[in-house]
Amino acid sequence: MHILLIILALIIFSPMGSAEASVDLGVSIGEEGLRGFYLAVGNYYRVPEREVVIVRDRHIPDEEIPVVFFLAQKAHVRPSAIMDLRLAGKSWLDISLHFGFGPEIFYVPVRETVVIGPPYGKAYGYYKKKPKKQWRTIDLSDADVVNLVNLRFVSDHYKYGPEKVMKLREGGKNFVAINDEVVKEKKGGKDKGEGRKNDIGKEKNKEKGKGNNGKGKK
Repeated sequence: MHILLIILALIIFSPMGSAEASVDLGVSIGEEGLRGFYLAVGNYYRVPEREVVIVRDRHIPDEEIPVVFFLAQKAHVRPSAIMDLRLAGKSWLDISLHFGFGPEIFYVPVRETVVIGPPYGKAYGYYKKKPKKQWRTIDLSDADVVNLVNLRFVSDHYKYGPEKVMKLREGGKNFVAINDEVVKEKKGGKDKGEGRKNDIGKEKNKEKGKGNNGKGKK
């Protein structure tokens, strides 16, 4: 019992031990889809998964984590600088303007023929109605920024049409669920494609075998 207490004390008071413990517990206990979302964010923004979990541990909602890294990379500052402003009550647009960037950085090009509904319709309506030189005057809400940053992240990371991401979002799915669905779709498509290649190969071998039927040595 005495030895166990000593081990627990070392873990708790060790700077590295406590940090690693929070990462292991925070990620492994969560749902697989949530872990996949953290991994994808880390891969896309080229940050260790541990940094993603640290942002979450500062009470930044999951869907807002990509916004932290997006703005940090744009402004060339540490994620903590973005989080400090956010936790001080600043809106995402205010934080962007603080570092000299306007609403134009959040815009994601989509096909003009696409009919955009909520929750994207309002933001894209602003971009469409104003000339680009006036985009800095657009007033995006926090929800608009979160939707646009995640749209860019998912579509760009997986090379997945932004219009398709919008459709999933319009259906009421959050971005953790959307990320999980896109991953499964991509994996399923790949497996299906490989299976089809194998089938074609078998068919060719079968036809080749038919062609040799009856052709014995003379």
